[in-house]
Amino acid sequence: MLSPRSSVLLMLLAVLAVVGTPTQANAHCQVPCGTYDDHARVRAMLEDAQTIGKAVTYIAAYADSTEPNKVNQVTRWVATKEAHASRVITTIAEYFLTQKIAPADPRDKAAWAKYAQILADHHKVMRLAMKAKQTVSAKGVAQLRDAIAHLTTYWPAPKKRH
Repeated sequence: MLSPRSSVLLMLLAVLAVVGTPTQANAHCQVPCGTYDDHARVRAMLEDAQTIGKAVTYIAAYADSTEPNKVNQVTRWVATKEAHASRVITTIAEYFLTQKIAPADPRDKAAWAKYAQILADHHKVMRLAMKAKQTVSAKGVAQLRDAIAHLTTYWPAPKKRH
């Protein structure tokens, strides 16, 4: 049997464990709130690609170093590269694929072909982001950036009002 003091401590630890557990909210809500800015998501992914590119540059520059501070920086750049590539994947999956890309009627051949192309273009971004996590390649980053930029075909910048 626990003493009253031990019981209180255990209860306090349990509360701290629940309250202190970090939660994460990514992308945008999955309810029809009407405050979507599709092009802003594309711009954010382009920034992610730019950060991945910077990480690749620094990782390659410091890769052969045994100096502790440079090894530490490489580790941090790898983590940064991973995080930004993951964010691209999450944005495509949780924002575009689940909320923005509606399936077409398979009996409408033209609409179905367009739908398949839109899916393929978004999937390409996800695959290239995965490759960015797996490799240290400036060419891969350029391919990712280009694939994200291509999405402006579907999600253009809003027209400016005069």
